[in-house]
Amino acid sequence: MKYLNNESFSVIKLEKHDTKHIEDKHINGSLTVLWRDWDNTIKNPPKMVYVTSVFPGEIKGPHLHTKRSSYFVCIHGKVVFVIRDVEGQFHEVIADDREPVLIHVPSNIASAHMNLARETSRILTLADISWRPNDNEMKNVVFDGYDWSKWKY
Repeated sequence: MKYLNNESFSVIKLEKHDTKHIEDKHINGSLTVLWRDWDNTIKNPPKMVYVTSVFPGEIKGPHLHTKRSSYFVCIHGKVVFVIRDVEGQFHEVIADDREPVLIHVPSNIASAHMNLARETSRILTLADISWRPNDNEMKNVVFDGYDWSKWKY
């Protein structure tokens, strides 16, 4: 199911199924599978699940977590994830709510995400360690040389 696997991160195409009205069977929406205990896509079961919002054109990060691994899926809108691998190379993964992907960013790998939509985007995150306000395991970093302006509309 993975379609990009790098030693620093991975991107997994998610299953998306149409849902149907119970009487006339017209398509009334969809169901996207993020995680099942038997899929083995997430090595350490989530200890925390949250949704973060990003305003249009805004960037969250870049930062890294020294202990926590995170899995991200854009559930509303469109974002670009920028991930710096162990060799310092930048990787860009565009994610939206139409073609859902699960992006795994392990501990000590820096990433950021920028909203590419003209409305607020929302990202659901599954983390293998719960966040505590005083745990100090998040470190802000700078993506020197990365051109964020190419995403501005």
